[in-house]
Amino acid sequence: MSALAFALALLLADAPDAAAAAAEPAPAAEAPLPAGAPKDDYQFVAWCYGALRGYLDLHDQVMPEVTRIESEFHRPGSSLSDDLEVYADAQRQGRKDLARLQSAMTAAEKASLKPINTIGAAAVTKGASMWMGSPDITKARLAQEWMSWEPPPRCLKTADALHKRAVLMGPAFKVNVGDDAAPPAADAQAPQPADPPPAADKPADAPAADKPN
Repeated sequence: MSALAFALALLLADAPDAAAAAAEPAPAAEAPLPAGAPKDDYQFVAWCYGALRGYLDLHDQVMPEVTRIESEFHRPGSSLSDDLEVYADAQRQGRKDLARLQSAMTAAEKASLKPINTIGAAAVTKGASMWMGSPDITKARLAQEWMSWEPPPRCLKTADALHKRAVLMGPAFKVNVGDDAAPPAADAQAPQPADPPPAADKPADAPAADKPN
């Protein structure tokens, strides 16, 4: 086989692999942070916990309006009970996800060398505040927002990563709490070894014995 034919054969052999690589989809970009959510993983998970907890706590308040809306805009071929079961399923799943978020927060708090639970509590409050709309929001509007809401996909992914990192790193785990902590003090100079004790004076030479005359 000539050198040209050999090179062409190699090119054709590699072509399917190159085409297959080009056809592979690019990895999906990570979902952006929700508006107003903290960037730090621990605080973000706490924010997600607050948002999800607020959603679950609103169930009894909004369900009468949700039932009315579902009754008026009924899906063809389905029963009202089937339509409402979706929200019951969301409650059950939400409670499981809430425990998952809580587990990650607890692991981070145990691993951190400094107390961070107060910072986590502030992030929980911030997440729950998304359900504290303006006083003039209508029941229908609140119910519609509640019906269409679900936890951001990034919440559980971040919680699982946080939990794993906290368990593996242990005392080396750090949380960006945003405080102006004082830098650690410089290492104290290692104590120098004490000077060796002075050598004991040699005893004076004994007088030489008198030589016999």
